[in-house]
Amino acid sequence: MALLAAPACKSNAPEPTTAPPTAEAAVLTGSTLIGEYSTTALAGRVPGVPLAGSLVRYPIRVYRLTYHTQTPEGAETTASGAVLVPVGAGPLPVLSYQHGTLEPRSETQAPSYYATGSDVWSVVSVLASAGYVVSAPDYLGYGASKALPHPYEHAASLASASADMLRATREFCQQQNVGVNPKNFLLGYSEGGYATMALHKLLEERYATTLPVTASAPGAGAYHKTAFARYVLGATQPLNFLSTYVWVLRTYDRIYRLNRPLSFYYQEPYATRLQADPFAAVPSQPNQLFTPAFRQAVLANTDAPFAAALAANDLYDWRPRAPLALFHGTADDYVPFFNSQDAYEAMRGRGATQVELHPIPGGNHFSSAAAYTLGAYAFISQY
Repeated sequence: MALLAAPACKSNAPEPTTAPPTAEAAVLTGSTLIGEYSTTALAGRVPGVPLAGSLVRYPIRVYRLTYHTQTPEGAETTASGAVLVPVGAGPLPVLSYQHGTLEPRSETQAPSYYATGSDVWSVVSVLASAGYVVSAPDYLGYGASKALPHPYEHAASLASASADMLRATREFCQQQNVGVNPKNFLLGYSEGGYATMALHKLLEERYATTLPVTASAPGAGAYHKTAFARYVLGATQPLNFLSTYVWVLRTYDRIYRLNRPLSFYYQEPYATRLQADPFAAVPSQPNQLFTPAFRQAVLANTDAPFAAALAANDLYDWRPRAPLALFHGTADDYVPFFNSQDAYEAMRGRGATQVELHPIPGGNHFSSAAAYTLGAYAFISQY
């Protein structure tokens, strides 16, 4: 799902109702206007969702922002994202939208490019027009930071890049006299759902008073990384997402300094092919791709370094304070439904009373996206 935000312009909008986002150093480094889009133009951008057009209320302006954030290794870098601002409305809540998986070869689909047909251009722009200033981070590895490897499914850096973009968005609104209120909503699907969960947790841990979470609605994220690894390595049926799981392994091997040769994880000829092209085609059968020793170690929980990397990225077992709604297709063939079920049960077990589980009956990873968008919008609209 996506949202477009109108640019922050000087107008008769009320002065921002919040102080600068945090007492920390400013993160915003630059802004460029991408364009302004009328309600007529926005109304036709989501033809597959008939109700979407009825949400359009305001024209929007879209800006590309650049801002300071940190790499997984702790070095400062410049990242980018899009901010969408409804024109003629305010003070408005801010919605942080975390996008789904983008392979590096699809880099121009990242939010700051505002590419025709991207989710930020379509659904997210409609959500912005409904009355939200949208903060849409590119993440590391895209846009201004495209020279870096994207830390795929790495909770800490997805969260920090998204939080710093949210800070930059509020700084931008203050500079441009765009009226915003203190509310912060979080949405995202697939990798974006995982990033949304990571962002929610980080904001409550570090920014509880300066960037309080009003409500979040993550969709179809792989929150239980430890169980997901056992699912992948133990599967006997074909799994069509194994090329993206190779990306997860590559990310964790690098960030957690496991520094293993590809032959540790993969059988030939795939280890050699992946060495030449990290996104080379791989078989859908796990027992054809992964080495027997690696599979057995994960299933028996005897690979302590890898288990620690997985545990560091588990996001299912904590207690959120703000309302949180988990959306997930019950027949999801890329990210199994148990990820949301496990999170719901663990959070409720920790005493989180404002957590909801919204199964999408029979929905797979792709067919559930439209239902997620409408359900998530309905959920945050209550607040």
